[in-house]
Amino acid sequence: MHDLTHRLAALSSAEEFLDFYAVPYEQAVVHVNRLHILKRFHQYLRQARDMEGLGEVELFRRQRELLARAYGDFVRSTPLQEKVFKVFQEAGGQRSIFVHRLQEDLAARRGSGPAPEVPDRRAA
Repeated sequence: MHDLTHRLAALSSAEEFLDFYAVPYEQAVVHVNRLHILKRFHQYLRQARDMEGLGEVELFRRQRELLARAYGDFVRSTPLQEKVFKVFQEAGGQRSIFVHRLQEDLAARRGSGPAPEVPDRRAA
């Protein structure tokens, strides 16, 4: 296993990755998009087919390029537009949850049977 792999295993935050790879960043961008950046970086790593057999220096450079690209995605765009996570992929990031479904679920969890009927205000 590469020494690089061992060093990466110790990193956890987006800032730690960006600092390790010496990718310049604005804290405000990372603060809002940290999970999106790391997820996109992971996606880019999984898609990369040109890293097999690289030495540590070249591997570091290639991974740095991919992290900079992932960070750049969120400098130029938003999480909603990039759709990295499933919640943003479904229905444009919007989901409908009906109150009566929540009441039914809560009643079932409490073991008290079905929830009282709630009138549908859309029909009015």
